[in-house]
Amino acid sequence: MKQMRILLVMMLSMASQGIWSQENREVNKDSIGSDSLEVKMGATIKEVEVVAQKPLVKMKVDKITYNVAEDEDSKSNTVLDMLRKVPMVTVDGEDNISVNGSSSFKVLVDGMPNVLFSQNPSMVFKSMPASAVKSIEVITNPGAKYDAEGGAGILNIVMNKIPQQGAQILNGYNGTVRASLGNRQAGGSVFVSGQHAKLSYSANVMTSYNNPGTTTTEMEQVQDHHSIDNATGDSGFSQLMTSTNEVKTPFTMGSLTLGYQLDALSAINASFSVNRMTMKSTGTSTTAMSGSFYGDGFSFGSSTDMKNSRTSFSASLDCQHFFNQMRTHSLAFTYQLNYSPGTTEMTSNFGTTSSFIDLTNRYSENNDKTVSHIFQLDYMLPLAYGQTLSLGGKYQLYDATSDAHYYMKDVYDPNSSSDYEYRNAILAGYGEYAGNWNKFGAKVGLRYEHTWQDVMYHFGNGYDFSTDYGRLVVNASLQYNISMGSNLGLTYNMRISRPGITYLNPYVDKSNPIAVSYGNSDLDIEKTHNFSLVYNLFSPKLMVNLNLHHSFTDNGISQYSFYDNNNLMNTTFGNIIKNSQTGVSAYINYLINKSTRLFFNGGLNYTDAKSEILDQYNNGWTVNIMAGVQKTLPWKINLSAFVMTSSKTYTLQGWNGGFNMLTASLSKSLLKDKLNLSISAMTGLNKGGKLIIESYSRGQNFTSTTNVKVPVSGVTFTVAYTFGDTRIMAKQHVSRVQNDFIEQQSQGEMLNSIGNTEKNEK
Repeated sequence: MKQMRILLVMMLSMASQGIWSQENREVNKDSIGSDSLEVKMGATIKEVEVVAQKPLVKMKVDKITYNVAEDEDSKSNTVLDMLRKVPMVTVDGEDNISVNGSSSFKVLVDGMPNVLFSQNPSMVFKSMPASAVKSIEVITNPGAKYDAEGGAGILNIVMNKIPQQGAQILNGYNGTVRASLGNRQAGGSVFVSGQHAKLSYSANVMTSYNNPGTTTTEMEQVQDHHSIDNATGDSGFSQLMTSTNEVKTPFTMGSLTLGYQLDALSAINASFSVNRMTMKSTGTSTTAMSGSFYGDGFSFGSSTDMKNSRTSFSASLDCQHFFNQMRTHSLAFTYQLNYSPGTTEMTSNFGTTSSFIDLTNRYSENNDKTVSHIFQLDYMLPLAYGQTLSLGGKYQLYDATSDAHYYMKDVYDPNSSSDYEYRNAILAGYGEYAGNWNKFGAKVGLRYEHTWQDVMYHFGNGYDFSTDYGRLVVNASLQYNISMGSNLGLTYNMRISRPGITYLNPYVDKSNPIAVSYGNSDLDIEKTHNFSLVYNLFSPKLMVNLNLHHSFTDNGISQYSFYDNNNLMNTTFGNIIKNSQTGVSAYINYLINKSTRLFFNGGLNYTDAKSEILDQYNNGWTVNIMAGVQKTLPWKINLSAFVMTSSKTYTLQGWNGGFNMLTASLSKSLLKDKLNLSISAMTGLNKGGKLIIESYSRGQNFTSTTNVKVPVSGVTFTVAYTFGDTRIMAKQHVSRVQNDFIEQQSQGEMLNSIGNTEKNEK
C-alpha cells in the first residue's frame, strides 16, 4: 500500500503540472495518455484506474480563478457567456455585469488596465471568443499591491499567451484556427504560441461581427401630484414613448507577446495589442405627451443614428530578477503605455415642428483621446520561513481630451459645444506582509494613493477646476486550513471609486428635446468597506465555495433625475446615497462520474439604499441562479445545458426587473482532438424567445415605468482546428504581471483533479 500511495502522489503531481491536460484522460502501463492504467503489485492490488482532470475553478480566500481554457464550452462561447458561469459574477438580461452584486468593479487585462475593456466591458466581452482567454479571475480582496479603485474588487481577464513561470512546455509551436457563424454573430480567430531556446512568443488575431436584433422599449413617465401648481391648479403631465433600436458591432483585436530568458533567474517580456470596436445604432421613436400645457395631447416622431468608434493600443515592458533559487526574493519593473482615440457621431431628425418644445434636427460629433503612462516597481523580501514582505510604488498619468461639436439644423451651436482636457495623476506606495504558520495564514497591507485631477476648458460653457486628495487604504485577511481539502477565511478591505470625467463634466447635453443631462464637478470619491467570510471545500468529486459578504458606502455616487421649472427632465450625479448590501454567493461543482458534471452558481443579496437629500429610501432582495449540466454522450459528444434566472434588483429610486434564459451546446472532437465542431443556442423563456425586462423608478416629482423586449434567441455553429509540433522539453518564464495572477495548485485543488478512482483488491 505504501507503493500505491507513492504512485498516486506521482500521478497527482503530473496532473497538477498539466501532463494530463484533457478531461477524462486515462493513463496506462504502456504510455502516459493511453486508455487505462494497470499496476500489479504481488497479490495485494489487481488493478487501479485513475481518471484525472484539471479543476475548472481554483478557490482561495481572496480570489477565485475560473479556468476558461479547461471548459469545453469555451470552444463555442463568447467571453460574456463564460462570465455567467464564474463564481460571484452576474450577467443580467441586458448584459450588464456585476461582481458580488455590485457594478462598481475594475476590469484588467493580464493584470493591467485597458481603456477599451474598461469603458464598455459588456460589449467587448460579447464580441470576444472565449478561446482567446485562458482564465477569468475574480479578486475580491486584491491586496495592497493592486490599485484601490473598484468598490467590489477586480475582474482580471488572463489572455491565452505564454505559459506561467516554471511550466514545462514543449519547445516548438502550437496554434488554433477558429471560425463561427450564427444568426446574430459571426467571427474568426487565429492563435499561435511557441518557444525556441530562450525566446517565447504568442500571437492572437480575432474579428467578430454582432447583430443582436431589434430591441423594443416602452417608457411611460408621469409628473405626479408633488408638482401640482397651487396657483394654476396644474396637476402635471404624462409622456409615453415607444422606440425600436438596432445595434451592430464589428470588433477586431490583435496581440503579440514576446519573452526572453536572460539567465536562470532573470527575464524580460514585452507585449503589444491593438483593439478596435465600432458600435452602430439606428432607432426610431414615437412620443406622446398630454396634460399640463400640452392640453389634450401632442405627439412627435424621431429617428436617431449613432456611431461610436474606438481604437485602443497598449504596449508594456517588464523586467524581473530573482535573487535566490526559491524565487522568494525578487525585484521587478513594469512600464505600460495606453493610447485610445475615439469618435462619437449622433444625428436626431424629427421631421416636424412644435410650439411646445424645440424639435429642430440636430447633429453632434465628439472626438476624444486618452493617453496613459504607468510605471511600477515591486520588491519582495523573505523574512523567515513562510513569511514575506512586499514593498512597491506606482505612478499613473492619464491625459484625456474631448472636442465636441454641436449643430442645430446644420448650423454650428457654440453654446452647446466644448473642448476640454482632463488630467489625472496618481502616485501610490504600498507595503504588505504575508505569513503562514501550519494551519493558519494571514495577510495585512497598507496602500496610500494621492490623486491630482485637473479639468481645463479650451472652449465651451464649462469652467476649469482642480482637486487633489490622498487616501490610505487598508486590507487584511485570515485563513484557517481545516483539512487538506477545505479552508475558512475572513477578509476586510476598503475600496474607492473615483468619479470620471462623465460624472464630473458640467457640460449640459441637450440632444434630447425633452430632457437634459450633465455632470457634477463637486463629486467626492466613493469609499466602500467590504467584509467577507469564505468557506472552500475540495474533494475528488465536489467543489464548494460559499461567500458571506457585507459592504457599505456612506457617500455613494448615484445618478438621479428630476423635472425643472421648464418641465425638462434633468439627470445628473451626486454623493447622495448611503448604501449597504448583505448577501451570500454559492458555487457548487459536483462530478457525478467521469462523464457527468453538475453546476450551480448563484447568490442572494439584500440591498438597502437611502438618501436624505432626495428624501428617498428603498430596499429589497435579489436572487440570481445559473444551474446546469455538462455530460459526455455516446460517440463522445459533449453536451452543456444551463438555465439562468434572476429576480428584481433594487436601486435608490426603484428596481430593474429580472429575466429567464436557457442555453445549450453540443460539441464533438475529431482527428485525435485536433478538430472540434460545436453548435450552441440561447433563448429567452418568454414568448417569442425574447427577454422582457421591466423597470420602475420614482423621483421627487415623477414616476417612470419601462418595458424592454430584448431578442436573444440565436444559434451559432463553430469549427476549431488545433495544429503544432513538439520537440524538446524546456522551461518558460512569463511576465511579472501575469505571475501576480497565476499560482500553483494547492493540495486541495490537486485532490480535486482526480475525477474517479477505483480499486479492485483480491
